[in-house]
Amino acid sequence: MPKVGITDTILRDAHQSQAATRMRIAQMIPAFDLLDKAGYYSLECWGGATFDSCLRFLNEDPWERLRILRKGLPNTKLQMLLRGQNILGYKHYADDVVDFFVKKTIENGCDIIRCFDALNDLRNMETAVKATKKYGGTAEVAMSYTISPVHTEDFFVKLAGEIAKMGADIICIKDMANLLLPYSAYSLIKRLKAETNLPIVMHTHNTTGTGDMTLLKAIEAGADIVDTALSPLGNGTAQPATEALVATLKGSEYDTGMNLEILIQLADYFRGVAEQLNKDGWRDPARVLAVDVNTLLYQVPGGMLSNLISQLKEANAMDKYYDVLAEVPRVREDFGFPPLVTPTSQIVGTQAVMNILGGERYKMVTKESKALLRGEYGKLPAPVNEAVRKKVIGDDKVITHRPADDIPPELEKYRTEIREYYQQEEDVLSYALFPQVALKFFQYRQAKQLGVDSTMLDQKQKVMPV
Repeated sequence: MPKVGITDTILRDAHQSQAATRMRIAQMIPAFDLLDKAGYYSLECWGGATFDSCLRFLNEDPWERLRILRKGLPNTKLQMLLRGQNILGYKHYADDVVDFFVKKTIENGCDIIRCFDALNDLRNMETAVKATKKYGGTAEVAMSYTISPVHTEDFFVKLAGEIAKMGADIICIKDMANLLLPYSAYSLIKRLKAETNLPIVMHTHNTTGTGDMTLLKAIEAGADIVDTALSPLGNGTAQPATEALVATLKGSEYDTGMNLEILIQLADYFRGVAEQLNKDGWRDPARVLAVDVNTLLYQVPGGMLSNLISQLKEANAMDKYYDVLAEVPRVREDFGFPPLVTPTSQIVGTQAVMNILGGERYKMVTKESKALLRGEYGKLPAPVNEAVRKKVIGDDKVITHRPADDIPPELEKYRTEIREYYQQEEDVLSYALFPQVALKFFQYRQAKQLGVDSTMLDQKQKVMPV
């Protein structure tokens, strides 16, 4: 058994981070045989933004994608990313929807469910973790890593202890913005290995150019599994390159046991896929591979940075770029230092733009900012700026209980609403997460099955929602 396992993200996070999640299942299938023989611990291939992208842009059924992946990769563990009570959408769903989603995910072939919450509020992961265990999956619980006065090493060690108590099988350090520097990773993982009996996974990106070093120090500290991406879609905003790390560890005490020749063949294949994504306009190599130290200065992840730039361009206000970057940490402090990951990254980023363009802080406020300050997303890591909260939500009540406790069961309602399009049990979940998008897909699917010209239904919007 190799001392270090490799999870490759080529089929999910790599193309989500670099190419707007536009890799199609047809582009994955030719690589299945080699991927299955390479010796990976697991392949991260589903969840995150893939579900939305399949339905919204690719006219693919995400459930059918998962079934094809399972059939084509019989010897490799398949892994997904789940946003706890948000599942794969952008709001909290009822417990019956979360439970049924996890059930169908495992039934359709997913082995490991990596579950996280943007606020690290474990209450928002309880239902998903219980369901994963109940239906025979591996529950990998992720800590959203960030830096703030409250997010100290002690904070994450304590959080890991609580994650272990909730029944997790594996703990993941999810460093979505590449903020965890190599020696800090070493120190944190040494403590996690000493204080928990669970395997530790290190997930980072290479946005700031430190990702390879962080993975190496994490491995030296005892990390059991690390996330990498095959080089054609590796590095930059994605994970450090798989082949480079495997070659580095070969012959050492941390040898992964993986077949480097197979990895080189896989890289040759995915180079062609990357070139196609470039041609189709979904990937800009110069942008996604650039080292960006602004991430270390402002703690703004790459995807959030892209959103800020597009919002400022739309408002013809690119001259305010550095003002907005400086405003992001101020808003984050006002809001109780939430980690900047979906959906809090969008909430804080959009509010920072509004504060600068509006000429007065919190003169204009999004409904999501109000919901965050009302406690509707969960418990914020630190006390909020009460003067800001008063200005934003007035005398509205702030909830302190688990937000999903306020959501009655929803599954039967959704089943009734899509009766005329219902073809498989999973359809109700696609509809629950993305009602309008799923309905368009169901109509497309129906037209295709009837042999009707579906050209008109193919004309879907071309950009990911912010």
